Amino acid sequence: MDEDRFNIELRKFLKQVGVTSQREIEKAVRESGASGRSIRVKMVLTSEDVPLNHVVEDTIELE
Repeated sequence: MDEDRFNIELRKFLKQVGVTSQREIEKAVRESGASGRSIRVKMVLTSEDVPLNHVVEDTIELE
């Protein structure tokens, strides 16, 4: 495995995940007219090729 190539590809993937996730969260908040002070979010990362199941949960403050 080419470690440099792997790191480049991993960073590209994480950038795509971050940018698209931010857009989707902003869109969902905007379209829902969220009236609370925060929203709970959960991201699940899995792979069909390696044993990977990683969950990140957090609360995003709206105000």
